[in-house]
Amino acid sequence: MSFRKSTLRLAAASVLVATIGLGSAAISAPAKAPAKAPAAAANSGEAPIGAAPVAVADPTKLLPIPKDYHPKKTQWGEPDFTGMWPIDSIASIPFARGPQYGNRFYLNQSELNAREKQRQGSLQRYEEEAKQGKIGMGHWVESDAAGSQTSLLVDPADGKLPAMTPWAQTLYKNGRSSWVNGQPYDWVSDFDTWDRCVTRGFPASMLPFRYNNGIRIKQSPGYVVIDLEMIHDSRVIPVAPNKAAFEQLLKTRWPANVRTWFGQSLGYWDGDNTLVIETTNIKAGDSVTGDNIARGPSPLNMATIGVPPNNTIPTSPDAKVVERLTMVSPNQIMYEMTYSDPKVFTAPFTVREPWFRNEKYAFYEYACFEGDVQVRNYINASRTQRGLKTSEIGDPNRVGALTDASPAASGASQ
Repeated sequence: MSFRKSTLRLAAASVLVATIGLGSAAISAPAKAPAKAPAAAANSGEAPIGAAPVAVADPTKLLPIPKDYHPKKTQWGEPDFTGMWPIDSIASIPFARGPQYGNRFYLNQSELNAREKQRQGSLQRYEEEAKQGKIGMGHWVESDAAGSQTSLLVDPADGKLPAMTPWAQTLYKNGRSSWVNGQPYDWVSDFDTWDRCVTRGFPASMLPFRYNNGIRIKQSPGYVVIDLEMIHDSRVIPVAPNKAAFEQLLKTRWPANVRTWFGQSLGYWDGDNTLVIETTNIKAGDSVTGDNIARGPSPLNMATIGVPPNNTIPTSPDAKVVERLTMVSPNQIMYEMTYSDPKVFTAPFTVREPWFRNEKYAFYEYACFEGDVQVRNYINASRTQRGLKTSEIGDPNRVGALTDASPAASGASQ
């Protein structure tokens, strides 16, 4: 049997090591494909993991998400989406489309075959290391590309992220994070929220990384909970039975000055196989402000392949996320997320991710903050290189006072 895994967050060569307390590697297996893929899954353009990849007829047209599968119901009558839906199988699909794919949403057959060969090689490396009793890159990276998409980004149709506004570009270029080359470090405000083990942010946390890609859905009457393996974030989402009842649920929307890292998510059932979630009240801010409390996380985490570098994209108070989770077969959900923030991006954009059920996948402890000495080490090393005393704390406002260019200065980070 081929096994997959889930590791704690550790360091790559150029990233901040935020994990010192090493933990166990979670061993999991890809969901076994049914003997014959359900029609809905076949029409979605994504075969279940383990099925032979077959190219779509016209790769330049985005396939509609099927609506003809009818999932079983919970005891209280809502569609049953419960289960483990890790996205490690799509973590090597780039966020934005590469130029080699032109106007194609999907791979051709030869590209699909090459991607499947790469996935099988990853499985083989893991098995070899397990037999040898060692941990190497096979265990380290749980980043595969089992899907047929050329990119996760499906709108705009060219697969490119919309341009940032001039206001956002200024903040992006001047942002501070451990992911910025040549960044000096004097204080915790020189590190982003992920560096400090606070959060990857939202909607960044719904995008794949090279490990800790577990997603688990739990339900109770009127609520859906989405558990995330990385940093163990959990989204508790009130859900209305239909769009009409959602209008009443919207009356519980928080005031504009109440904001959290993941915002406030409210949802409703659209038919019997789609969950729609609308999220606002996301904590706004940027990576320029010297006030680490006023900082907001980047909406796109650069550790997702194909996302802009530096992890310093700002978030304005106008940010909104609309997600659609459609179950297209017993073992597959098509996830779509549309992000809009007109103060930051010149147009909205939409991501599509195929989620495959894998009940053997397991969450293990995400020991990121405990025993973490790397923020201090980065500061001391940087100050030594600049001939400064490492015993001095440094000036948290060394970049100057906040200006009107910063969301924090205008109350956006409330």
